[in-house]
Parts: sequence; C-alpha cells; structure tokens
Amino acid sequence: MSDAGLFSTIFRRVRPDDVPDPTALIAAELKLPFAGVTAVLALLAGGATVPFIARYRKEATGGLDEVQIRAIEERHTYVVELEARRASIRAEIESQGKLTPELAKRLAACTTKAELEDLYLPFKPKRRTRAAMARERGLEPLADTLWAQAASGNVVAEATRYVDGEKGVPDVDAALAGARDICAERIAEQADVRRLVRETLATRGTLRVGKTKQFRDKVTKFDAYGEFEEPVAKIPSHRYLAIRRGESEGVLDAAFHVEPEPVLHGVRRFVKVNDRSPWASELVQALDDSYKRLLRPSAESELGGELKLRADREAVEVFAPNLKELLLAAPYGAKPVLGIDPGQRTGCKCAVVDGTGKLLEHTVLYLVQGKEAVEQAKTKLLALTKKHGVSAVAVGNGTHGRETEQFVRDVFGAAGIRDVPCVPVSESGASIYSASDIAREEFPELDLTVRGAISIARRLQDPLAELVKVDPKSIGVGQYQHDVSQTLLAKKLDDVVESCVNGVGVELNTASAPLLARVAGIGAVTATRIVQHRNANGPFRSRKALLDVGGIGPRTFEQAAGFLRIRGGAHPLDASAVHPERYGTVERMAKDLGVELGALVGNGNALGKVQKTRYYGEGVGEFTMNDILAELAKPGRDPRASFEPPKFRDDVRTLEDLKPGMELQGVVTNVTAFGAFVDVGVHQDGLVHISRLSDRFVKDPNSVVKVGDRLDVWVLEVDLGRKRISLTARKGDAASAGGGGARAVMPQKDDRKPVAPAKSGPQAPPKQQATFSNSPFAKLKGK
Repeated sequence: MSDAGLFSTIFRRVRPDDVPDPTALIAAELKLPFAGVTAVLALLAGGATVPFIARYRKEATGGLDEVQIRAIEERHTYVVELEARRASIRAEIESQGKLTPELAKRLAACTTKAELEDLYLPFKPKRRTRAAMARERGLEPLADTLWAQAASGNVVAEATRYVDGEKGVPDVDAALAGARDICAERIAEQADVRRLVRETLATRGTLRVGKTKQFRDKVTKFDAYGEFEEPVAKIPSHRYLAIRRGESEGVLDAAFHVEPEPVLHGVRRFVKVNDRSPWASELVQALDDSYKRLLRPSAESELGGELKLRADREAVEVFAPNLKELLLAAPYGAKPVLGIDPGQRTGCKCAVVDGTGKLLEHTVLYLVQGKEAVEQAKTKLLALTKKHGVSAVAVGNGTHGRETEQFVRDVFGAAGIRDVPCVPVSESGASIYSASDIAREEFPELDLTVRGAISIARRLQDPLAELVKVDPKSIGVGQYQHDVSQTLLAKKLDDVVESCVNGVGVELNTASAPLLARVAGIGAVTATRIVQHRNANGPFRSRKALLDVGGIGPRTFEQAAGFLRIRGGAHPLDASAVHPERYGTVERMAKDLGVELGALVGNGNALGKVQKTRYYGEGVGEFTMNDILAELAKPGRDPRASFEPPKFRDDVRTLEDLKPGMELQGVVTNVTAFGAFVDVGVHQDGLVHISRLSDRFVKDPNSVVKVGDRLDVWVLEVDLGRKRISLTARKGDAASAGGGGARAVMPQKDDRKPVAPAKSGPQAPPKQQATFSNSPFAKLKGK
C-alpha cells in the first residue's frame, strides 16, 4: 500500500468522522486547492519526481510550482509520521486498558507530535524516577490522600501509617517526601500543564547569556554576548546559532529565564489546592518541586530544541536561495578557457580546457621567482593562448589572485590581445572537488592543484555543470551551515540543485555523471551507466536511444527525457524541453499548418496561427499548450543570464589599498539574515549590514540583493587587525565615511542592530539590547 493509502486508512481509524481528511488539512494549511494537493500526493505516491510534476503535470495539479509541491511533500511526510505515531500511542494505551472515550477524542484532536507525546507521557514506561521508587515503597496511597486535598484529617498521623524502615521509609518526613514526589510527577505529566509552562517560557521568557569563568577575562569573538539578554520570542535565528556556537566552544553560558510566580499561578488552575485542607502545604510543595525539578527543565529542553529547529530552518532558507543564484550564475559558454589556480612559492597551476571541458594542456607559471622566471611565464602564457585559441582566462580568487589577474592583463595588453577577458572565479569548494573521488576518476594521473585549475576553468564555462560535483555545504554561501541539522540542510540543498539542473536542462552527450545524476528520475547509478554506454557506443542520436541503456525503463525515461537535450539529434524536438510524450501533438500541429516539423521550431509566424484548443485532451490543456508553444518559439533556451565579467578597480588589490569613502563595484558572494558579503577584489569579502543595503527599511536582505549581483558600494571602515571590511550601499553614507569612518553613519531604524561580524564569526547582538550588568552570571541559573 502507498504512503497515501496507508495515511488515509490510519486517519479514518483514529479520527472522528467530522474531522477533515489529511489531504484537506494539508490543502487548508498551505492554502492550496484540494484537487491540486490530491493530484500531487497521487503522483508522488506513484514515483513521480518534483521537477517532473511541476513541469509536465500542470494540468493535473492546476499549475502548482516546485515550491508548492515540495511544501506538500514535506507536510505530507510529517502528517504520515504523525498519524503513524498516533496509531502507535493509541494501541499502547489501549493495551494497558486505559483508553477512555475522552482520551481517545483528545488523541484524535492532536495536530502536532508534541501534543501527542504530552498525552502519552503518563502511560509511557517509566525510568527509575523518584516517584517510581516511592511507589515501590508503597507510598502511592498516601500520595492519593495528599492529592485528594480532604478538608479534614491529621497529616502526621496518616503519614505515620506508612513508616517502615525495611521499605526504606524511616520516618514521617520520608513518607511525605515520597508522596510529594509522586504528586510532582503527576503534575508534570499533565498535558495542559506542560503546554502552559512551555508556552509561557516561549512567550514571556528571556535568554540570558554570559561568558564562562575560563574566558571571562579573555578577548574572544563572542565578547558581544559577555552580558546579554533578549526575549525568547524575538531572538533571531542567526543570533541563537551564534550563542549555541559560543556554548559549544566553552566560551558562553546560556540559560532561559522566566519569573516563576505567573507560571505557578497558571499551573494552579489545573492542580486544585484546597487552602483549607491540612494537606494544602504538602501539595504546594509538590507543585513547586514539580516546576523546578521536572516542568521547567523539560520545557527549557523542548524550547531549546524548538529554537534550534527554527534557527536551522531559517538558516537553511538563507542558504537555499544563495546556492540557487550561484548555480544559475551566467555561463561563459562552450569555448576554450585557461584556468589558473594562483600560487606563489609553488607557482600558478594552469590548465587549458576545450569547449566541452576536456583538458588540453597544463603547466606552471612562476611569478615571484625572479625576472627570468617571470619572462618564461609571459612566454608560456602567450603560447598557450595562441596554441589553443583561448577565449578567456579564469583566475581563482584566493591568495595572490588579484596579482595573477593583473599579470595576465599586463601580458595581454603588451601583446595587443584585447578580446580575451581575465575573470576572477570563486575557489570555494575547489579543493574539495580536487581531492574527491569524482576528480580522481576524471584525472587519476594529475596532481590535486592541476585538478583545481581545471575546475576553475570549467566553473567559468558553466558554473552549474561544475558545481554539482561539490558538496553544496562546501560552496561557501551559507550561514552557520556547519551548526545546523545536516540532514535538513542536505535535503534542502539537494532539492535546490535538482531544481536548478532540471530547470536549465542537461546536454546528454557531454554531461558528466554527477550532472546527469541530478536529472529527474536518474540517480548516480543510472548516470554512470549512461556515461559508460556513451563512451562505448558513441553519442546518443535520439532521446529514445536512452532506453537502450541498462536499467532505464519506461518510468525512468518518462521522468528524465524532457530534461535532457540532444543538439543535432535525429528528432528536431530532442534539443527542446518538449517532452517526447507530446511529440505527437506537435507533429499534428505542424501537419495542420502545412509545414515540416523542423520548420515549425522557432517559427513565430506559424506558431501564432496555432489554435490551442484544437489540441486539448488526454492530459493536454492550457498549461501544457502554453509551455509547448513557448518552447517551440525559443527551443532549448538557457534561462540563465548573459555573461558579464565583474569590474574591479585596478588600484585596489589588498586590504591596505582600501580607504574610508572609497567607491567600488563588487560582486555579492553571500547573503545572510544580517546583511550581504561583497567581493571588492581584495581577497577578503566586506560586509554590507542589513541597515546599509538600501535607503529604505530592509527586513530581508534577499529582497534587495542576490548572490552574483553587481553592487556599487562605499568603504566605511577597514579593520586591518581583524581583516574586516565594513561597506555601505547607501550613497548618503559615502561622505560621512570619508570624514570619519563608520561612526559618522546614522544606522537604519530597526530593533535589530548587530555589530558587523566576521564572515565566519558569530553575529553580534543589538547594541541597545538590555543587559544585566548588575547581576553576575553565576547567579542566573538559580533564578
């Protein structure tokens, strides 16, 4: 049975008839049409991929896009897990003979896993707790008496009945303590009480942070959190992750704080204390103990987990669009490129690749080993360029990169070469690729540094095709990517890569196995088989020839074919995004118009005469027809922008060259929740804080800039010691910067005012945030 079928069966068994089915719940939560959600779930259950559904099943889904389809997929997975857990808990409680109609109704009404676990807690097999040991000593009847809060009775006399040295109850105090432990656990196991404490801490609590004793008198990158407090409800994800990192490194201590009186007052609504009962003080003690020993620690743990999950999700959502923009960066194209991995002592490794990325030649240029070596380097550079018809030079942007760029430009200028641009290319992840299994398989005989130069050249030709070979986490466009859930991060980034690859399309006869593996329905094993088949039998002449590859059947072909391109293939539509299942429709169109199929492709006049409704039916409707006509108008069009090299100032190469007030053009390399990092050509990226990205208020930096954008900026401040550059994109800041640096700039009005952090360091907290300088941190955790 499919997940969807299992889900529906479980749902009907445990939920009352008047509660909507899960598909309706997902549709309502995501505000999507019920029919579209139903279709998506059915297609996913049948093995369809998200890119395929979004591109080729629009009629079924009503035109839902990839983001919406992935949201349905994610929510469906959660609900399936929720229903499975609900069924398991119900069965366990039923087996204990404790499932009442009221409890069954409450279980059925739960919408989150946390609510389910709260209800299950009293019936869960117990650890050896203090309450469990008290029960073993026979004190539960005394606890029942205490819990009942009778209006009369003698506490000491009643407790004396349970004194038994052999059972470990030596006196009245021990008997009452055990009874209170049992009552404290009962209080802590009430779902309503747990929810109250958890919600109060989340809405009214604060996070207090201070430095540990070991680092109290030391300068660290976490000093901004030395004495810091912020409401839990307001703390942004990047700040929480920074604090967590400080804790993991032993520099910071952090604790949640909330005034206990309001919480205890709320708990007493569920724990009935009879003030006129002689047992009242005992139950009040049990309540206080339950809060301090059981409820608060549990709520703090759950809240910490929730904040971490929220921070992880937000950090991943910051990473995803950055990665997408980087993968979809404008390609230089299928032309010969010289890639240079800059180096000083060991020289600059050079590799020339042809238009398909095939290595033609590699060598080393020595630029700092004396005049003779430099002259030899000039000769080699010109010879390589002429011999292979190099159309561009890609230089890694690491150490010595700007000097290497200038060397190339000077040599070309002296030789009168004006039409071969020299372009800086990001090295992020290049070393990871160079040492990877993929690189070893491609170039087993080459040194790691030469592989790096090849990768740099290919990144200029086609960033997407080359970057898919690198773990997305290593590309360097994230925010605290090493601190977040790696499972969550990997899933999100894989989705982004899959979306980008299928959105652009893949040339079947030149794509590498790692690139093919990202095509919908293919995967790593099948991709390897495709490459092996191609190597053994030559280029594919048609999409249909894919079925000759071992392991590719009708289902895989259906999912993948539309995203694969064959330039100059046997069928005119094999180079387009028109799916083979719709070739018949296009052939009918050509026949009705009286033109050859090949003549219809790219023929705007003929396409304008197509009567779309004539071809509706059998899965073809307005969505599909519009896509087919758009594709026929511009077949195989690359959706990426046209290539344009960045323009860095020739007089700016190092940090020391930067001066406050200086105007520069930079390239956005990373966008975070607190601003954007910009490469201005000095090897160290500068930060444009969110408050200085625009003259208007900016809530989300992604609404203003994207990775790869060209951005005009002005230098505010340069910290040579910490290698930090503070930049602004607001023209009004430029004059102030020239007259006194960043201190003269008025910040954006925002309740978040973090100090500009290092790219890899923690985000600093707001300057105006309340602190607790009068309270030493050692006292915090006791409050």
